[in-house]
Amino acid sequence: MQALIDVILPVFLVIGFGYIAAWRGWFTEASVDGVMQFVQNFAVPCLLFTAIARLDLDRYFDPWLLASFYIGALSGFLLGLFGARFLFGRDWEDAVAIGFCCLFSNSVLLGLPIMERAYGPDALDANYAIVAMHSPFCYAVGISVMEITRSRGRAGPALVGRVLKAMFSNALILGVAAGFLVNLSGIAMPSALDQGLDLMVRAALPAALFALGGVLLRYRPDGDLRIVIFVCFVGLVAHPLITRGLGSAFSLPDPALRSAVVTAAMAPGVNAYIFANMYGRARRVAASSVLAATALSILTVWMWLGSLP
Repeated sequence: MQALIDVILPVFLVIGFGYIAAWRGWFTEASVDGVMQFVQNFAVPCLLFTAIARLDLDRYFDPWLLASFYIGALSGFLLGLFGARFLFGRDWEDAVAIGFCCLFSNSVLLGLPIMERAYGPDALDANYAIVAMHSPFCYAVGISVMEITRSRGRAGPALVGRVLKAMFSNALILGVAAGFLVNLSGIAMPSALDQGLDLMVRAALPAALFALGGVLLRYRPDGDLRIVIFVCFVGLVAHPLITRGLGSAFSLPDPALRSAVVTAAMAPGVNAYIFANMYGRARRVAASSVLAATALSILTVWMWLGSLP
């Protein structure tokens, strides 16, 4: 119970403040969009850039850590894809969008602040290793499968171009790529630039949580309740359960196991709705799943934290 009070509730209270501010009209939709644009296009890319630029790649880019998380994520995608198709009778394009909801956990806006509050800032290095691959991996899987589905299984050179364009027009991916460039090249950043980036980084997570609350107000619960419950189960239970089992089988150190499981246990991120909206498929399910899973994760994250070493 103390973990719920000390770790999880402060994070969701900030989200709640954003939700209430938007609901009461104290914070307009334009203001919410402005803060979210600042967060996604500037503050969080700076956070990822500095984290990757300073990360000890030899120590934290553990292939077993990445395998534990991403096999779990891909398993979630396949469960969502085939479950939507064969259990709920959705067409294949809807099924891909629903599978993406089960694939894309909110690794940054929820995963980082919860992990930081639970285990401290020094525990985030393995999270950054996961986050560095997260958007590229998820968008590569989602866009590739959707485009192949839409072309009835015929993939060509244009598919590669569409995937790369979608990935590298994303500011988060650009921040990660720039961080790798600095890290691998050994470039020393000027002190003034380093301190300026640190100021941006301090604003990233609180602003992201507040803006997320405002964004969630727009996601009215709607659509097929059964499939929303299914998405919540896959994202909040199946993905972290598979990751936990693989991490134990691969004998991951406790800090790496915590990062993998906590990140896997996050609710679907806003990108799940963005992906569905981009293709005009399963938008009501995606929106409802983001809202419902974020609310349910207050309890499920508490349980996962209590189960970790």
